Amino acid sequence: MSDAEGARSPDQLNKFEKLTGRPPHRETLAGHRTPPARSGHRCVADNTNLYVFGGYNPDYDESGGSDNEDYPLFRELWRYHFATGCWQQIRTEGYMPTELASMSAVLHGNNLLVFGGTGIPFGENNGNDVHVCNVKYKRWSLLNCRGKKPNRIYGQAMVIINGFLYVFGGTTGYIYSTDLHRLDLTTREWIHLKPNNPPDDLPEERYRHEIAHDGQRIYILGGGTSWTSYPLDKVHAYNLETNSWEEITTKPHDKIGYPAPRRCHSCVQIRNDVFICGGYNGELILADLWKINLQTFQWSKLPAVMPEPAYFHCAAVTPAGCMYIHGGVVNIHENKRTGSLFKIWLAVPSLLELCWEKLLKSFPHMTSLPTMQLLNLGLTQELIERLK
Repeated sequence: MSDAEGARSPDQLNKFEKLTGRPPHRETLAGHRTPPARSGHRCVADNTNLYVFGGYNPDYDESGGSDNEDYPLFRELWRYHFATGCWQQIRTEGYMPTELASMSAVLHGNNLLVFGGTGIPFGENNGNDVHVCNVKYKRWSLLNCRGKKPNRIYGQAMVIINGFLYVFGGTTGYIYSTDLHRLDLTTREWIHLKPNNPPDDLPEERYRHEIAHDGQRIYILGGGTSWTSYPLDKVHAYNLETNSWEEITTKPHDKIGYPAPRRCHSCVQIRNDVFICGGYNGELILADLWKINLQTFQWSKLPAVMPEPAYFHCAAVTPAGCMYIHGGVVNIHENKRTGSLFKIWLAVPSLLELCWEKLLKSFPHMTSLPTMQLLNLGLTQELIERLK
């Protein structure tokens, strides 16, 4: 057993922790805000921050009331700073998109790429542009692209593989899609990929699904339409080498079977392990956490349960293997949303991460020290950057 495994037992590993988003110092509480409750937003993470973009809340009081100029949508970019445990709304320059519900977002270096999404009323104001926000310089720009863009859609899923952005599925609000588009991020040219399969072999059209990949195949996990959710006993995969769809039979958990069908769930990937969390199956809001391995296609149910069952929430995982879950719809009948933030370690933290967490808890004032002083204390440049 390694030191890291000994330092954090399995029950701690598979446990959700609620984060308050409150500053460590009392004097900074004045004027402190956290993101109001929302759904349909997206989030991404790096080593230092969780970035939360967009969202929707039809409840005027829950959505921040008069503070929210774009009610019932949120034309906002927030960051949750891991080192301080603070939320901050980021003031950006340039043109922030107005399609703020069920868009797709990925982080590529310092660039947050946002595609598609819908405004109010849903399905009437959809997008098909790629907006880029450089999170370091806090500036938005529109990516000028060539070729045939995807339709104006929302609820699609996207992923970057080897410098290409792939976008699958989504809905116009009336028609659900099985289209797969690829954007070359170097030449900025869109291509509509045409599979070699007969039409019957294509996955069912869907929205609010999630995507995983192993470099060779793109896997489509769950999703559905407004009247159905797709099961997870079989997974459709697009083979990038053969340009064709394959259907993969997954292996059930030996006692529980397969995860329930779902849409509007969240999904993160750590190497060949893909984790899905929560979602909606047409009747119930789910709170379970499952893992599928992309080499064995074996499903495992993790012992952790979301403290609040949620769908239309968002999740992101840090490079170190810590997943953050934010927001979502938590009550169907009351149409209630949450602004809660939870974290859970999905991978055994390295000794560096364990020591870093301990150091931040013991010396919260570290975040306010000047860089030279931090260097003199023996911190590396990489760790110092995580404090700023």
